[in-house]
Amino acid sequence: MSPLADRYGRRFPYLRLSVIPACNFRCTYCLPHGYHADPHAAQPLSLAEIARLLRGFAELGMHKLRITGGEPSVRHDLTEVLRTAAAAPGVTKLAMTTNGSLLSRRLHEWMDAGLNAINVSVDSLDRANFARITGHDRLDDILHGVDMALGAGMASVKLNAVLLRGVNDGELPAWLDYLRERRIGLRFIELMQTGDNLAFFRDRHVRAELLETQLLESGWQLLPRAADAGPAREYRHADYAGRIGIIAPYSKDFCSGCNRLRVTATGDLRLCLFGEFGIPLRPLLQADEQLEDLVRAIGGQIGRKEQGHFLHEGRTGITPHLASTGG
Repeated sequence: MSPLADRYGRRFPYLRLSVIPACNFRCTYCLPHGYHADPHAAQPLSLAEIARLLRGFAELGMHKLRITGGEPSVRHDLTEVLRTAAAAPGVTKLAMTTNGSLLSRRLHEWMDAGLNAINVSVDSLDRANFARITGHDRLDDILHGVDMALGAGMASVKLNAVLLRGVNDGELPAWLDYLRERRIGLRFIELMQTGDNLAFFRDRHVRAELLETQLLESGWQLLPRAADAGPAREYRHADYAGRIGIIAPYSKDFCSGCNRLRVTATGDLRLCLFGEFGIPLRPLLQADEQLEDLVRAIGGQIGRKEQGHFLHEGRTGITPHLASTGG
């Protein structure tokens, strides 16, 4: 089977799979009132369904997989999910995005299961500010887990920080001190409008390109983008061990390098984080004999992928908040 490609020539070796919509944090930009389960919602995909899903995507050239949530560590069988994912044919990079709340306790267990890359959400290096943003005073423990991952030799350790105007957008000096000796990739993410955060977005949105200008003026240099990389524009500086990435979804041509698809915790294929529809794959995950039908279904839907999102027009699709689709 040929690698998955859309009508604009973009290829998709990268899948982001949500394994649970729930999250145990209350981040101001995502779930300020905490997660509230829908009692009528379907249960997340089972291990067997996940295994079949990944076999289908592997047939279409997927080799990079990121496990997301909600918060994936809320799922009680996460270690088995990771082991199942690591065993999928063709997967060479198994990453996970987490808030790090269980990182210091479960890191080695997850690495033994096959996890080789991790992104940890750390929106501030100031303990009080971190608690205000997330609703939890857990910064010290989370940063300890990050240092453990570095010490354990994990192939890729990255941090994610959502830029919030008047909250954490003045912390670049502290971050530079942190990156001087740590071989970490820091991702500054521009706040995105979702279905339920319009007032917050208008109040706190700051263009990530302003930060890029500061970096360039300070001698940071833009790096070439890897074929299976995420959406960040990555910068390096000779004086720092760490690197800085900028994810600016409102920038020109942001979607031209899109290389990833998403599947929700209940098995809906999302061609775009801010798309207008989901494509239910779960009915095709009930038996091994359905693999060809699954591959055909995924390949047949890729033509519906738009050239770009419509965030500039204020259209956020069916994404109420980032936890619902995995960000």
